[in-house]
Amino acid sequence: MTTVGKTPDINRPGLASRLRLAVVRLNRRLRAQRDAEAVATLTQLSAMASLHRHGPMSPRELAERERVQPPSMTRVIAALAEGGFIERNPHPTDGRQTVVALTETGRRYVDAEVSARERWLDARLAELSADERAVLCRAAEIIDRMASL
Repeated sequence: MTTVGKTPDINRPGLASRLRLAVVRLNRRLRAQRDAEAVATLTQLSAMASLHRHGPMSPRELAERERVQPPSMTRVIAALAEGGFIERNPHPTDGRQTVVALTETGRRYVDAEVSARERWLDARLAELSADERAVLCRAAEIIDRMASL
């Protein structure tokens, strides 16, 4: 294991395992920053975040984006609509389909969730040196590129 200030041995076996574990741990800590009164499940929050980021879409498109089966997304959409987080509208060109979109309530909910996590992460980043933050900046670009492949 490396320590701060030491150059890591990039040829050391296990990079994939160490990176996977670090990402899992960070994700777990970020998830823990949710409001104790959170009303949406993580699956529902993820669907809302996709709508927030990519705009209105059909339930099938949302299911594909979230990598879940359409029947599962149907249940997520029903719960979110019941909670007032999303609305269903007729598809502009296909009367057999609907388009789901965030309501203002849904948008505020996603913004609040993101803000809570980013405040926690900002505080952790502030504890690091400028060099460490620069490394993480570059790592974030690389990880994003890997995730997009």
